[in-house]
Amino acid sequence: MDLQFYAIAAFAVTFAGFSKGGFGGGPAFASSAILALVTTPAQAIGLMLPLLMLMDIGAVRPFWNKWDWARARIMVIGAVPGILLGAIFYRVTDDNMLRLLIGLVALAFVAWQLWPKSQLKEANFSQTTGMIAGLTAGFTSFVSHAGGPPAAMYLLSQRLDKTTYHATMTLVFWVVNAAKVVPYAFLGIFTVETFYVDLILAPFALIGVWIGVKAHPIVPETLFFRLTYALLAITGAKLVFDALT
Repeated sequence: MDLQFYAIAAFAVTFAGFSKGGFGGGPAFASSAILALVTTPAQAIGLMLPLLMLMDIGAVRPFWNKWDWARARIMVIGAVPGILLGAIFYRVTDDNMLRLLIGLVALAFVAWQLWPKSQLKEANFSQTTGMIAGLTAGFTSFVSHAGGPPAAMYLLSQRLDKTTYHATMTLVFWVVNAAKVVPYAFLGIFTVETFYVDLILAPFALIGVWIGVKAHPIVPETLFFRLTYALLAITGAKLVFDALT
């Protein structure tokens, strides 16, 4: 945990807070992928969970009660077994497999964001599809904090306005992240060292959320997501390369 690590971590955490505060939270996954380049994947997700929970608290308040509770509940019900599957997968895998998975999810995230969403907005997926999306989001969120795309696939089909969509995504992952605490602690993903590092990085998380909330009505989503695509494409390719070599 040297100066280079903290410089990269401060950027990654601020970026995650910015995403959580104003852009639905999905791109916050980029922070875990970035951290996995400079530490082990287990340490990366262990470091990020308390910070993501702190960001959730800061992001929920400005959008309080602006979410669609019925659809959020469907996602959360589906996410619970997904979290359990994630915990089982973590028990039987190793660092290189986690690097490979995080890298592939990062590249899949880029492909997902570049794929036209117009068909989703006309799909109007059922509650059963919402629960399946929630299960997938719970699993990918557990192993890499990357539950955004599965959740977005369902919510985009529900024709929510920008603010309701963002508030619903924020609520869902507020609950999902809180549900991951016990299995993370049981599996030893949290350590005393990661706790101290989180204390140092906490201000960057809050600053990022504050900037994101302020930027929500004025910053073009296209500009933000283009930066996210570039970060994820680079980090995803690097993680896959490291895992395979």
